[in-house]
Amino acid sequence: MQNPTSTGWLDRQFHLTEHKTSVKRESIAGLTTFVSMAYILFVNPSVLGSTGMNKGAVFTATALSAIIGCLLMAFLANYPMAIAPGLGDNAFFTYSVVLAMGIPWQKAMAGVFVASVLFTILSFMKVREIVINAIPHDLKLAMASGIGIFIAFVGLQGGGLVVNSKSSLVTLGSLEVPSTWLTIFGIFFIGILMARKVPGAIFYGMVASTIIGLLTGLIKMPSHIISVAPSLKPTFAVGIKYLPSMKDPQMWAVVLIFLLVAFFDTAGTLVGLAQQAGLMKNDRLPRIGQALMADSLSMLGGSVLGTTPTSCYVESSAGIAMGGRTGLTALVVAILFLFSMIFSPLLTVVTDQVTAPALIIVGVLMVSAMKDIHWDKFEIAMPCFLTIIGMPLTYNISYGFAFGFLTYPLMMIACGRRKDVNAVMWCLFVVFIVMLYVLNVLPSGK
Repeated sequence: MQNPTSTGWLDRQFHLTEHKTSVKRESIAGLTTFVSMAYILFVNPSVLGSTGMNKGAVFTATALSAIIGCLLMAFLANYPMAIAPGLGDNAFFTYSVVLAMGIPWQKAMAGVFVASVLFTILSFMKVREIVINAIPHDLKLAMASGIGIFIAFVGLQGGGLVVNSKSSLVTLGSLEVPSTWLTIFGIFFIGILMARKVPGAIFYGMVASTIIGLLTGLIKMPSHIISVAPSLKPTFAVGIKYLPSMKDPQMWAVVLIFLLVAFFDTAGTLVGLAQQAGLMKNDRLPRIGQALMADSLSMLGGSVLGTTPTSCYVESSAGIAMGGRTGLTALVVAILFLFSMIFSPLLTVVTDQVTAPALIIVGVLMVSAMKDIHWDKFEIAMPCFLTIIGMPLTYNISYGFAFGFLTYPLMMIACGRRKDVNAVMWCLFVVFIVMLYVLNVLPSGK
C-alpha cells in the first residue's frame, strides 16, 4: 500500500494530478523505459573499450552519468525522458577521433570535457536554442539518419557480417564463423520483438543472444554475476588532466564536432517525444530550456566521470506509450540505473556479437528520419544525401556533417533561394571549412 504522505509529495513535486497520471503508471513507465535502454550499460563499454579505455570504469561512468541525467530531467524539467551516453557520440569518439584520427583516448576525453563546458555555457546563454532553430529541418533529419547508418555499419563489422576486402573495400563476412551466426540470431530475434512492439526488445535480444552464446560455448561463463561497481579511477577526471593537449589545433575540430552532435541530438529527440506525450503547447515545448540544461549538465558530469556525451534517449517513447507524462518516470529510471551497477561482471559475456545487433537495430530506428526529407527538391536532396552517405563511406561522422553544411548554402544560391540561408548557416559554412583544413591540411604539413 502506498504511503499517502510520500504520494502527496510526489504529486506536488511532479504535478501528477495535473497531468492525469499516477505513481503506479509513472513507475511502470520508468521500468519500461529502463528495460528498453539498459543495453547502453553494456554497449557503451564495448564501444569505448575499443579505444583502450577500461571497460569496468566505463560501465560505472555510464551508469552514474545516466543517473545524473535522469535526476536532472526529473527535477529540473519534469519530463518523462531518460538521459544516458549516446550511441552516436561514442561512435564518433571511438571510430572517428581515436581510431581514424589517431588521437589517444585521454586527449579525446579532454576534447569532450571542453565541449561539455562550452555546451553548458551556451545552454545558459540560450545560444543552443538559437542555433538549433536555424538549422534547416531536412538537414537535421539527414544528420540523424547518417549517424544511424554509421552505427549500423559499425554493428555489421563488429558482428562479423561485413569485413575488409582488398578488391571492393568491404564484403560479406564468412558464414562459416560460428560467432557470426550469433549476430544473425540477435538481429532476427530483436527484429521480431520490435515488429511485435514488445517493450525492451533490444535488451531482451541481448539477453537471448548471451544465453545462446553461453550454451554453445561461444561465450565464456563469468565467474560471478553480482559485484561491487568497478572503480572509476582509470577514467575519472582524465579529460581534465589532459587539458594541455588542447594546444593542438586538431583538438578544436574535435570539440566542434562534439558540440554539433550534442547540439542537434537531444533537441530533436525531445521535441519528438514531447509530441508523442502531448506535452507540446502552440508547437513549442514548455521548459525546453530546463530540459536542455539537464542534458548539458549531465554531459559535463559524464565527461568528468569518463564517458562520452549524454543525450535524451528515443527509447523513452516506450515509457511514454505506457503512460509516462512527468519527471517521476525519469526518477524511476535513475533508481533502476543505480541498482544495475552491481551487475558489472556481466560485461565479460557481452561480446561484440551480442552488442552488434543492438547497434544495427538502433541504426534502423534512427534512419527512419529519412522519410520526412524533401527528396523531390534537388537543392535539399543533394546536401542531405551527402550528409547521410558521407558518414559511413568516410567512416567519419564529422565529414558527413561537413558535406551537408558546405553543400546546402551553395545549392540554395544555385536555385535562387539565397534568402533561405540564414546567418547561422553561413557561420557554420565557414566553421566547417576551417574544420576540414585543421583535420586534413595541418596534419600533413601542406
